[in-house]
Amino acid sequence: MKKEPFDIELVMEQLAQAVQPYAKAALFELAEEGYNTPFEQLLACVISIRTYDEVTVRVARKLFVQASTPEGILALPVEAIAELIQTSTFHERKAEQMRQIAQIVMDQYDGELPCDQEALLALPGIGVKCANLILGIACGQLRISVDVHVDRVTNRWGYVQTRGPEKTLEALEQKLPERYAVEINRLLVPFGKHICTGNLPRCSTCPVLPMCRQVEVKAHR
Repeated sequence: MKKEPFDIELVMEQLAQAVQPYAKAALFELAEEGYNTPFEQLLACVISIRTYDEVTVRVARKLFVQASTPEGILALPVEAIAELIQTSTFHERKAEQMRQIAQIVMDQYDGELPCDQEALLALPGIGVKCANLILGIACGQLRISVDVHVDRVTNRWGYVQTRGPEKTLEALEQKLPERYAVEINRLLVPFGKHICTGNLPRCSTCPVLPMCRQVEVKAHR
């Protein structure tokens, strides 16, 4: 079938409708529940690494009841933190990381995690994806966070032609209208999990199909 010109504004409107039945991406859901400080978002992002969103949300809530600030984290031994987050992957390593970060925030920033990308990237285990999510959600900065869903979907659309999240981030920073910088992750995580899936995407019911180039889609539902 002949494809229509790709209209990112229309696509974003359609995505907002398409993902309504599904759970929100973990950090966005937690922010809406009031866990929206930079440090809370950082803790949630650490938990989320190699962990499903639904698990991340439950684990983060459990941790935040006990500790959601650098002071609170430092008041707990590593073993107690590990027990609180034990249903996330690599929970013991993450517990140590959280305590290290809390100590740095106390020592270097008087207990207030700054809204600064360089400062975030200097923290143990924090990469660009987490840093940009924190800056976008907690700090209101127009930062694009590229995970596997954003990488896969935007390339499948043909909107960018890249390989890997780092190159996709560079391409989106050049092409994506700035007002969608944070929104692209919020929408494409549930869209990529439930509609534009890695295997057998649901193209037959996808609102973006008339514009999507279906790059490297061999089979679909």
